[in-house]
Amino acid sequence: MTPLPLVKSHAFGNDFVLVREADVATVADRPALARAICDRHRGIGADGLMIYTPTGAGAAMRLLNADGSRSEVSGNGVRCLGAWIAHERGLVPGADGVIEIGTEAGVKRLELLDRAGHRFTFRAAMGHPEQIALERIDVHGASIEVVTLRVGNPQCVVLGDVTAERLRVLGARLAVHARFPEGTNVELAHVEAPDRVRILIWERGVGPTEASGTGACAAAVAAIRYGGAGRDVQVVSPGGAQRVEWTDEGIFLSGWAELIAEAAWLPPR
Repeated sequence: MTPLPLVKSHAFGNDFVLVREADVATVADRPALARAICDRHRGIGADGLMIYTPTGAGAAMRLLNADGSRSEVSGNGVRCLGAWIAHERGLVPGADGVIEIGTEAGVKRLELLDRAGHRFTFRAAMGHPEQIALERIDVHGASIEVVTLRVGNPQCVVLGDVTAERLRVLGARLAVHARFPEGTNVELAHVEAPDRVRILIWERGVGPTEASGTGACAAAVAAIRYGGAGRDVQVVSPGGAQRVEWTDEGIFLSGWAELIAEAAWLPPR
């Protein structure tokens, strides 16, 4: 395999490596490629590998988590890809600053709100949340109340205390719980005020992450439906705050993504 051109980007510390589909067309074992590139010490390092194809409206993408498993969509990931498309095409905020990213969870429409250097701020239409339910799950002998839903991918939100220790205990176990045959993303969420929700995230196939776009959306929906939050909230994670609006038209996620580097992966011989 020849050197593989790639782009590294992140949104609030949730980082991705972007590669073109045409450049990996001959790669048979893409999960292995994702594990190698995403390795924090022996690779480029990332929470996921995004394989994309440019389109007239933006791009189509497929996402592999750091462990090589498939993910339907990433809210931060689509912004990272959107930032690269906007950079390549010289897009500016306004009528022309609209990008459509095709994912396994449908097309996500990104409106470019601002660009400053290599940082691009978008408002993304993430669709309607589905299968929202309040249920109890047995976790290591304890019955835990959770909110389960889909925001393009599976989510499990635990309202209440938000601590790193609780995340290690609950996040790791819920992510691979038998209740979720495909695995799930997990968020601990605390409603600090009607317009502010604090979260910690355990992403499926990755582990703890500094931020998650779909996780922020899921936590907001859970906090709005069951925690007394308003329908327009700042969702604060270790990486920073993203705005989530839950309207009659669906969920809208606003935040930035930043381009870090263009590089070339030199695969082992």
